[in-house]
Amino acid sequence: MPFGAGASSTAIGTRRPGLLAVDYADDPRGPMPVSGDNAAMNTAQPARVPFDTEQYVRRSREGPCFICAILAGHPDDHHHAVYDDGDTIAFLSRYPTLRGHCLVAPRRHVESWVDELAESEYLTLQRVVHRVARAVAATVPTERMYALSLGSQQGNAHLHWHIAPLPPGVPYHQQQFYALMTENGVLKVDDASQAALAEQIRSHL
Repeated sequence: MPFGAGASSTAIGTRRPGLLAVDYADDPRGPMPVSGDNAAMNTAQPARVPFDTEQYVRRSREGPCFICAILAGHPDDHHHAVYDDGDTIAFLSRYPTLRGHCLVAPRRHVESWVDELAESEYLTLQRVVHRVARAVAATVPTERMYALSLGSQQGNAHLHWHIAPLPPGVPYHQQQFYALMTENGVLKVDDASQAALAEQIRSHL
């Protein structure tokens, strides 16, 4: 589920003021230095484009479970897998707000990690979250790795975690929730580039 979808009444196709800039040129400090294993990586992010949150919310609330549809091979729910151990899957977000944005979910349809997962199952799931996050960080420049569980009993109820790598150089006011919200646009990506990115992430797992 895209972060923030349904949380705002932003008009469809409207570009909000302050839409996340690709080059972060409004930061007087300029781009932050990239260090460690990320030093040789390209920090550029694809351009952001407006996202139709109203249509997405309608599909989320009225359509089938999107994770179960992915597992069933539904043609409208094509995805790029990065991990599958038979119990837990991970795949690239179809509507990424940050390059490398992945979702991790149990294959079994559960809706509450508090009530429906035993402690051992929860810890197993979190080990996968950690493994996938490390693989993402080894693939794309990452100043901070966001990990959070979203969804709603009213739509996208299947338990899932978002893993979203914040690249270096993003101004503070465009980090955290701002960087994750689809109301601020989603990255313009194509199937070929996502397939290549998924392959890169898998190579680090």
